[in-house]
Amino acid sequence: SCDATQLCNCSSMGLDFIPSGLTSKITTLNLAHNRIKHIRSQDLQQTVNLRVLLLQSNEISSIDEDSFRSLGKLELLDLSNNSLAHLSPAWFGHLFSLQCLRLQGNSYRDLGESSPFSSLRNLSSLHLGNQWFSTIRQGNFEGVELLDKLWIEGGNLSQYEPGSLKSIKKIDHMIIRIRSIKVFSAIVRDLLHSVIWLEVREIAFSIPAEVQLLGVMTSSFAKKISFKKALLTDATVPEIISILEDMPKLVQVEIIDCRLLGTGRWKIQIQANQSQTLTVLTVEKLSIEEFYLFTNLKDLEGLLSLLTEVTVVNTKVFLVPCSLSKHLLSLEYLDLSANLLGDQSLEHSACQGGWPSLQTLNLSQNSLGDLEMTGKSLSHLRKLILLDISQNNFGEIPDVCAWPKNLKFLNLSSTQIPKLTTCIPPTLEVLDVSANKLKEFGLQLPFLKELYLAKNQLKTLPGAAPIPNLVALSITRNKLNSFSREEFESFKKMELLDASDNNFICSCEFLSFIHHQAGIAQVLVGWPDKYVCDSPLAMRGEQVGAVYLSLMECHRSLVVSLICVLVFLVILVLVALGYKYHVVWYLRMTWAWLQAKRKPKRAPPKDICYDAFVSYSENDSEWVENIMVRELEQACPPFRLCLHKRDFVPGKWIVDNIIDSIEKSHKTLFVLSEHFVQSEWCKYELDFSHFRLFDENNDAAILILLEPIQSKAIPKRFCKLRKIMNTKTYLEWPPEEEQQERFWFNLKIALKS
Repeated sequence: SCDATQLCNCSSMGLDFIPSGLTSKITTLNLAHNRIKHIRSQDLQQTVNLRVLLLQSNEISSIDEDSFRSLGKLELLDLSNNSLAHLSPAWFGHLFSLQCLRLQGNSYRDLGESSPFSSLRNLSSLHLGNQWFSTIRQGNFEGVELLDKLWIEGGNLSQYEPGSLKSIKKIDHMIIRIRSIKVFSAIVRDLLHSVIWLEVREIAFSIPAEVQLLGVMTSSFAKKISFKKALLTDATVPEIISILEDMPKLVQVEIIDCRLLGTGRWKIQIQANQSQTLTVLTVEKLSIEEFYLFTNLKDLEGLLSLLTEVTVVNTKVFLVPCSLSKHLLSLEYLDLSANLLGDQSLEHSACQGGWPSLQTLNLSQNSLGDLEMTGKSLSHLRKLILLDISQNNFGEIPDVCAWPKNLKFLNLSSTQIPKLTTCIPPTLEVLDVSANKLKEFGLQLPFLKELYLAKNQLKTLPGAAPIPNLVALSITRNKLNSFSREEFESFKKMELLDASDNNFICSCEFLSFIHHQAGIAQVLVGWPDKYVCDSPLAMRGEQVGAVYLSLMECHRSLVVSLICVLVFLVILVLVALGYKYHVVWYLRMTWAWLQAKRKPKRAPPKDICYDAFVSYSENDSEWVENIMVRELEQACPPFRLCLHKRDFVPGKWIVDNIIDSIEKSHKTLFVLSEHFVQSEWCKYELDFSHFRLFDENNDAAILILLEPIQSKAIPKRFCKLRKIMNTKTYLEWPPEEEQQERFWFNLKIALKS
């Protein structure tokens, strides 16, 4: 299971123990997702060069104390999601190089009386805790001083001894899943000057009295606070805002996937001094059940003037009050994507005097439908440089639109635009109109440097004259099949052309031109899998300068033409042979035989028309028609016989006539002779009847031996007929007149049975 880099992947193999024979060459050992229950002292004794050991998602419940003694070079150890009921400091005593330790998802309730991590001087990432984890004691983190990340799964953490985390001097990012505000407050108190980014998950801020315990955070030096899957209410939001505004070094606040019970009518007045450091606010997926009743946030307006970046995504925002927009004096970046903004609400949100410093605006995935109105609503934003209005539904666009005068980047991808007009601002340097319905591009954009036309319906490159400064062009997944040297060379400043996933024809002339350009510009053609260019080097996204075609590949069209001619000739020969040897007739015979085989063995009594169907050779017709028919049809009572000459339906296929006649007759009379077994049609009559009539317990067949005949003369494929002739009585025509009377008597008795 080891590759050339000595990475050994033994995950998901159903192992009950660590395999034997591990050597010192192994650097990475993946034993995750097995059924290992115990780690023994000798299991890893030889793996002295191991850097990564992955043991997550097993059933480990016990580890010998010196199991990791020889792993002095180990940097990552993952023991998460096992069944460890306690942690032993002896396990980690010799892991001097360990940087990342994952212990979450086990069953221990505490970390012991002392620190399990005291010897891990290089530890930078620690993940611990589980649903039963309830206690943190003083000294549990002794020896750990600097961490990039500390992740504590403490959903049921109920006991925290003050000072337990104070030994850690710096934590770049701390994630804690916790429900108890009281315990969280005690933890924060120990981390006032050590945590840079504090992320708290699944906490409920629902009781104002409890939230007041977090007042200690006003002394925290944290620069970033994140709330994920937290619960907020109208009663607690004012207190939380006041605390955050008073944090002396706070720069960024994140509220992600949280719930707000309320409509913005705060129970108490927000009493906070505006933060002089808070500049970035991110709100993603905030669930407000009654969002349509939410108030205008007037109480917050005085706290927003210093914000430079605001992201409110997927939160059902349908309006930003004009007064609020006017207070965002420093705002440079605003992301309102995946919300419910329409044309009218955008006009109100981006009112005159609103967002005066805005440079980047993302309005993708909203409910905008009028491009002219969108441009007009934003035209007063003099500093706006980048505008993303992708994934809206504009459709047809007018010829004239108003835009911010300094707009340089415009994203109109996936907006259902069938044709571009002069509505597009001429000041652009970057334009993205991917995933629309464009069939041509001819806009005059003198400053344009990057153009994205992917997933449209263009058949040619856009003209170079209207876009003389173009440096990069993406025209992937269109309908191009080639372009000429002149078309390409007309782009004087082109550095990158990505035209992969088109319908290019691999011609030697085209590739010769591309090779010539390889030193000037990076040209990506990426021959599509569906077309003729299937050279090993001509793969999707491959730089065309590296593609070399053989002589055969250069003349692929000629080869395809020759193959088509050969296939046509083969088909022509097969048709001629089929006509000569009646192949179609034989196929019809086979189909009729299969249909007959699936029909029931006996027809309903009401469909029976004849006493017997007579199968005989044309050479025996004189005896059948002049002697047997006269004797049977003139008997008293007369028998009704079916003869092919007389009773077959004219115009009906003879095979269908045979099958219908057998099915509509009580019996089938076979007049056997040497002529019979040589007759092709008699063979077919046997073929259609043997599977229906010659069951061993079936007496529907009557065999008349007109002349002596050996059973072996009967075709071998009718083994049942041969067997019946060997095991059952048949009637033999006697040449002596005195015996013929007895023959007719026996035949009539057989027909009546």
